[in-house]
Amino acid sequence: MEVPMSPETIAAESGGVAILNRVLKAHASRFTPEGARSLLQMKFDQIDIDRMNALAEKNRRGLLTETGQQELQSYLLVGNLLDLLHSKARLALKQTAS
Repeated sequence: MEVPMSPETIAAESGGVAILNRVLKAHASRFTPEGARSLLQMKFDQIDIDRMNALAEKNRRGLLTETGQQELQSYLLVGNLLDLLHSKARLALKQTAS
């Protein structure tokens, strides 16, 4: 069972990610190689990974509370933002190597 997302949540995430993407697009070419590598080191700690797995398991079983759903959505948003940062950092490194 998927976590249902309200229209407000979808709009907030889409808007926030879109805005961050525009900011990063404007500045990604100015990432230093060291800065880009530093961004690539950003990741979830094991305690957060364990919590995400526990929330996902509860969600699969249909036992996730509304608070748990909000927490899981927050983890998903942060994960998406990390993915975006990593993508821009890899692109900056690739452009530097060219």
